[in-house]
Amino acid sequence: MAAYFALLVAVLSRILPHTFQATSVGFTAVGGGLLYFGARRSRWHVIPAVLTLMATDVYLTLYVYNYPFHVSEYVVTWLWYAAVFLMGSQVLAHKQSALRVAGAVLATSTSFFILSNMVVWCAGMMYPHTAAGLLACYVAAIPFYANDLMSTAITAGAFFGLPALARNITVNLRESLHNQRPA
Repeated sequence: MAAYFALLVAVLSRILPHTFQATSVGFTAVGGGLLYFGARRSRWHVIPAVLTLMATDVYLTLYVYNYPFHVSEYVVTWLWYAAVFLMGSQVLAHKQSALRVAGAVLATSTSFFILSNMVVWCAGMMYPHTAAGLLACYVAAIPFYANDLMSTAITAGAFFGLPALARNITVNLRESLHNQRPA
């Protein structure tokens, strides 16, 4: 159930800021939510997870941004959703540590930064199709990368860290109660 909560948080983190006209924050729980969902659900659950995020993209494009929707503009993003889910299932499903979660967070945010900006440069008209244009595209996106890295770290830290913290507190509490019993 917690995995589906993480997916819901990911979706709401994209929709709610527009509902309350608070889009300048740049916080999204998609990366952290997908990592957690992938770590907690079997591989075939990639289908409902990606379909849910695809529906979110369609909704935002058509009804929030009021742009025409073209599937070709989202294929890379949708493949990235699946890849992050699979990274969670491969790297974090069986053994979790702060180092593994941090590495997955860094890989998630960095891969999105590289892929999404490459698509913007290749398919768009904002930057000239030269090495200087590619560099300008990446440099302009650095603040977005920073926001994504922070929000992915916060959400993955919460999704993976809070249950681990609760387990540690429970174990320590049980041990201290066991040690206080008279022999």
